[in-house]
Amino acid sequence: MQLALLYTFFAAIATLANIGAQDLSMRMYSGPWHILLSVFVGTGVGLVVKYLLDKKWIFRFKAENARHDATMFTLYVTMGLVTTAIFWGVEFGFNHIFGTTTMRYVGGCIGLAIGYVIKYRLDKRYVFRTFA
Repeated sequence: MQLALLYTFFAAIATLANIGAQDLSMRMYSGPWHILLSVFVGTGVGLVVKYLLDKKWIFRFKAENARHDATMFTLYVTMGLVTTAIFWGVEFGFNHIFGTTTMRYVGGCIGLAIGYVIKYRLDKRYVFRTFA
C-alpha cells in the first residue's frame, strides 16, 4: 500500500511537471504547431522526472555505470511508447472535442493517470524486473 501511494505521489509530480512544461512552452511559442510542440516538450520533461523518481524510490535501481543507466532509460522510454500513445490520444481528443487549453490539460491529466497505471506494470515486468 505504501508503494502504491508513493507511486501515485510521483505520478502526480511528473504530471505537474508535464503540464507545467506544456504551459510554459505555450507561453513562449504561439506559432504553427504550438500545441504539438508543447505536448512534446511536456512529455519529455515528465518522462525524465518520472524516470528519476521511479528508478530510485520505486524500483531502487542503481546503475553500474552511465551506459547501464542509458540502457535502462532506453527500455523505460520503449515501455512508455504505448502509454504515451494513450496519454496523447486522450489529450488531443479533449482538445478536439472541447477546443480549450484547460480541457486539453484535463485530458492530459486523465491520459497520464491511465498511462501511469499501465506503465508501472510494464516497468516492473520488463524494465526493472530484477530490482522490483
